[in-house]
Amino acid sequence: MSFDQKEMFCLMYKLARLTQTDTRVEHDSMGPVNVPLDRLYGSHTVRSVERFPIGGVEERMPRPIIVALGIIKKAAAEVNKSFGLDDEVCTVIGKAADEVISGKLYDEQHFPLGIWQAGSGAHSNMNVNEVISNRAIEMLDGQIGSKEPVHPRMHVNMGHSSNDSFSSAINIAVAMQLKEKLFPALQKVIAALSKKEEAFKDIIKIGRTHLMDAVPLTLGQEFSGYRQMMANCSDRLESALKNLHQLSLGGTSVGTGLHSTEDFGKQCIKLIAEITSLPFEPATNTFEAIAACDRLVELHGDLNSIAVSTMKIANDIRFMGSGPRCGLGELSLPENEPGSSIMPGKVNPTQCEAMTMICAQVMGNQVAVTVGGYNGHFELNAFMPLIASNVLRSINLLGDGLATFCNNCIDGIVPNMERISKIMSESLMLVTALSPHIGYDQAATIAKTAHQNGTTLRQEAIKAGVSGENFDNWVRPEDMLGPS
Repeated sequence: MSFDQKEMFCLMYKLARLTQTDTRVEHDSMGPVNVPLDRLYGSHTVRSVERFPIGGVEERMPRPIIVALGIIKKAAAEVNKSFGLDDEVCTVIGKAADEVISGKLYDEQHFPLGIWQAGSGAHSNMNVNEVISNRAIEMLDGQIGSKEPVHPRMHVNMGHSSNDSFSSAINIAVAMQLKEKLFPALQKVIAALSKKEEAFKDIIKIGRTHLMDAVPLTLGQEFSGYRQMMANCSDRLESALKNLHQLSLGGTSVGTGLHSTEDFGKQCIKLIAEITSLPFEPATNTFEAIAACDRLVELHGDLNSIAVSTMKIANDIRFMGSGPRCGLGELSLPENEPGSSIMPGKVNPTQCEAMTMICAQVMGNQVAVTVGGYNGHFELNAFMPLIASNVLRSINLLGDGLATFCNNCIDGIVPNMERISKIMSESLMLVTALSPHIGYDQAATIAKTAHQNGTTLRQEAIKAGVSGENFDNWVRPEDMLGPS
């Protein structure tokens, strides 16, 4: 072979290497599997990737679930030391699990599996087992894929199964996300609404029921309702979270604890509570905890309630901020960005729009969680990835959405005093103050006549025999803000 031929051969070889991934061959009970050399997962993960090419990267198993599984494997390795597993093996499993918990290995694409897989989450459980096993082997300078000296099933998965570990991982992930993301966002919104309640306490405005004029209240009273709604949401969520702290770990496949060791689950859960600083405890009944997802259905019901409350608040705010001249215009909302590509100077309530779209999505997620919840057949709910992904998505959307809505809308709301006073003074429902003095029927006649004639209540009341002095003494919005 000439020099030029050798050079051409080398070039063609390099090009061929660039167009195909180097692989290693692993074997399982179904035969050989080619696994990419640069990945820590193994044959089980590859088979799942090949059989469930659904949804793309955006449909990957959520990172919090993988983190939670890492926490479970770390706790299990520590507990298994006392049950006879080699100390060195337990130590490297724990170190590899730490890298899963940190998110490092997730970012490096070692967890490619999607939501749409085995309904028990078995494939993701095995994905984590394989990654931790191979990373531990790598730490011990062994051969990745050999399953020696750390086996994904016999060592990393020792004492538990996919069913109890994945169901527990969901609870752990959801509880952690609530603590880190949604509860802080709720408290932020409650605090912001409380500030507005205090700042607006002396601003009297007209109330509205059925979208029609009603008797007066203060803008502060109106915002106190919003604040209480969100406080109630937080309290309900806190109550549901307590039930979520019960973990099924130790129940293995169907709740009996087969192939586990007595007290394995209790000891693991105790360690998980220490790692997460959350009060996890063993499930009262492991059969229920594996076969049903009622706790998650209940919790998402409270997420749905947050969406319903927030939808009402965001809509009220954008309606009161409509205008600026041809709408209600009682509130001036922050002007965050231009609102039109053709209408100069237009500004829209975009934060309210984004928040209400999030609420609509959470309401849709509620349907999926409900359907998933009632599809727990016999000893296992096989809709767990669906339920987990929707609950976590709702938490993520609400957490981000509420924080953004607070920062870019609620904090910057300013009352339009001139507009508030004008609308209130024109309201016919101030006639309600006359009713105790002249009777409901005569007061109603005065209001209807003023509306028909385009006159004021005072003008028509005087025509009906009420003195101007009495009208001014009786019809005082500031005296209509509470019990007589």
